[in-house]
Amino acid sequence: ADNLSEALKKLKITSTDSTADSLEGCLDCLLQALAQNNMETSEKIQKSGVLQVFASLLAPQSSCTAKVANIIAEVARNEFMRNPCVDAGLIPPLVQLLNCKDQEVLLQTGRALGNICYDSHEGRNAVDHAGGAHIVVDHLRSLCSKTDPASEKLLTVFCGMLMNYSNENDTLQSQLINMGVIPTLVKLLGIHCQNAALTEMCLVAFGNLAELESSKEQFAYTNIAEELVKLFKKQIEHDKKEIIFEVLAPLAENDVIKLQLVEAGLVECLLEIVQKTVDSDKEDDIAELKTASDLMVLLLLGDESMQKLFEGGKGSVFQRVLSWIPSNSHQLQLAGALAIANFARNDGNCIHMVDNGIVQKLMDLLDRHVEDGNVTVQHAALSALRNLAIPVVNKAKMLSAGVAEAVLKFLRSEMPPVQFKLLGTLRMLIDAQAEAAEQLGKNIKLVERLVEWCEAKDHAGVMGESNRLLSALIRHSKSKDVIRTIVQSGGIKHLVTMATSEHVIMQNEALVALALIAALELVTAEKDLENAQLVQILHRLLSDDRSAPEIKYNSMVLICALIGSEPLQKEVQSMAFLEVISKLRSHENKTVAQQASLTEQRLAVES
Repeated sequence: ADNLSEALKKLKITSTDSTADSLEGCLDCLLQALAQNNMETSEKIQKSGVLQVFASLLAPQSSCTAKVANIIAEVARNEFMRNPCVDAGLIPPLVQLLNCKDQEVLLQTGRALGNICYDSHEGRNAVDHAGGAHIVVDHLRSLCSKTDPASEKLLTVFCGMLMNYSNENDTLQSQLINMGVIPTLVKLLGIHCQNAALTEMCLVAFGNLAELESSKEQFAYTNIAEELVKLFKKQIEHDKKEIIFEVLAPLAENDVIKLQLVEAGLVECLLEIVQKTVDSDKEDDIAELKTASDLMVLLLLGDESMQKLFEGGKGSVFQRVLSWIPSNSHQLQLAGALAIANFARNDGNCIHMVDNGIVQKLMDLLDRHVEDGNVTVQHAALSALRNLAIPVVNKAKMLSAGVAEAVLKFLRSEMPPVQFKLLGTLRMLIDAQAEAAEQLGKNIKLVERLVEWCEAKDHAGVMGESNRLLSALIRHSKSKDVIRTIVQSGGIKHLVTMATSEHVIMQNEALVALALIAALELVTAEKDLENAQLVQILHRLLSDDRSAPEIKYNSMVLICALIGSEPLQKEVQSMAFLEVISKLRSHENKTVAQQASLTEQRLAVES
């Protein structure tokens, strides 16, 4: 400790005119003390005011420069020393040193700047201001192809420095991307794949940059997919695989890179991991199984990559994913169902899957999760069934397979995501299926639940889907019994509210359903339609210039049907509808104009 105090004093006094030898001795003493107790020594260095002296010792031609930079690198390992290093004006001379040729000086300077930037906003700003990143990127470019140990060590330090410089800072990450650092790092990874430390630094730097959209476009122009898959195949340790996964996941969000990863053979690696880890209860294996199967699902989100793996339903990957559904692992059941939902993104695939028995597998899976089931698995299986029900030819097949009954078992669910998918699946199934729509529409339990969910103000999605299903039950069944069931359950007011939705498609569905109600069961629904102020709403829709032509048309059709009821007809007469409708006779849309003339005649007759 005495030696340290002595050395600090000496440094302060003699830094300007001392001989190199005596300086070296002081610096060695500091390095020794830092090696024994970094934190305590750093505190003493800060208190002594020597940091300011270091700025003048960082001269390119001095023989002590590397040691001074080394000391700065060591003290900056402590968080409390990073701002004092910036305040002491050390960044500009350190950045200047990046232009020197001496490898040891470059190495220690890179370490010092990297440590000062670590989690330090001030440090990063100062390096940015001094132009440090640009010089380091140039170094990476010129050293990239050198494989001697000293160059690889320097490359590792520079990669680490850029990583600390840009970590979690979008602006600085964008700056590095604009400097063209990505192709250089990818090249580095290819050339130095035998060097574990450098490879790891490269990967962490990728992970840092890969979150940004602009980076993915640049990555797509490199052979990153090939390099990562090559590297991945070599890894045995869980930690190393995890680092690569952390780069793969954000990159795989880009559709071009998805396809490149599939072509580079990533899927085979993922399937192998699943096979190895599926029966294990080790924590690392469970984590790896989840990551691999999640990534597999992500690759299937790209249209081209998905179609490539589907291979007309004959693909080995598709077959392997199918085998996940009956598995005992919730994670694999989930990934299998999500994968099927992703494969079911075009009619051809959906038709093929339904014809090949996928529906039964999904219903069996749902059956396993009815009582206290896994919500994410329920949600995924329902998503897959909903997508499969989109092609017209699949609907009747799925209905006769008992899909509606399987889905209705989840009516009791209190989980909004499950409710949302359940509603969507039923709505898809009954589209243009009159018999099924009638059967479901007379199911009092279902209709009551729908009316309840129409009030789920906290869950707009569930609320919207419930309204749409109520309307669909009427529109596709055209059944008096269904209308009576909905009236009894208090559903009319929700259909009237739906006519004021901000979505034209929902407004339209509501108006068509209401017109059917008025045509088939006006007396039964009369009171509810009056209480819900339907006539006032129609007046508003017809007066509003922003209403779409089809909304105006269906509102007029509905008015014509409503005047069959005495109380509703009185409301229509009291609201000066003729005035609004006569204006619509000159509407630019021919169908609207014609309907306006017809409606005007009807109203004139009735009055």
